[in-house]
Amino acid sequence: MTAAGARARVRAELTREIVDSARRHLATDGAAGLSLRAVARELGMASSAVYRYFASRDELLTALIVETYDALGAAAEEAEAAVARDDLRGRWRATCGATREWALAHPHEYALVYGSPVPGYAAPEATVGPASRVGVLLCRVVADGVAAGTVEAEPDGPGAGDVLTPGVAERLGLPSALAPRVVAAWSSLYGAISFEVFGQTHNVVEDHSRYFDAAVERLADLVPLP
Repeated sequence: MTAAGARARVRAELTREIVDSARRHLATDGAAGLSLRAVARELGMASSAVYRYFASRDELLTALIVETYDALGAAAEEAEAAVARDDLRGRWRATCGATREWALAHPHEYALVYGSPVPGYAAPEATVGPASRVGVLLCRVVADGVAAGTVEAEPDGPGAGDVLTPGVAERLGLPSALAPRVVAAWSSLYGAISFEVFGQTHNVVEDHSRYFDAAVERLADLVPLP
């Protein structure tokens, strides 16, 4: 290995250690309490050394956020890919179910991206693509149904898509009148998951798995999937 290659490997390993330490701090201090100094202390590094890898707390937060969105998106995509392409409702169920399972298994990371905003932090453009992976996957399921003629393209009539930002439906690959339904289903999915993860439905819902499965079916009906 060349000297440059060895330096790159060491840098990658230290970057990984810093990110992993920061993730542990999420569980104890929350995103708002994340500190580069605390991470440096845990790793036995000088604060100045950590700043050579991440210029600010916000840069480290962004790395954590992108990793979280990508991990969640990858879990949903893997589950959806295992279902036959013509089983649209099965693909929808798999996507929604894998998203919930990942959130329940990683509550602190889920809270980082779907919990309270971190004061003073503004997410950069780099987070947009990773954040949209699950939503794009749901849109793809519906778009495949439209292309196959099994999902009605204009269920709400002309002009129904005017509530969305211009160009959004086209970017999602959906007819403009159908896109608001998919966005409503997407947001409702995360609402159901967030209420469970953050305890809002405890003492209200007895069987969260059955409740969630029923909600997913109602969202599929809303789209509507066959």
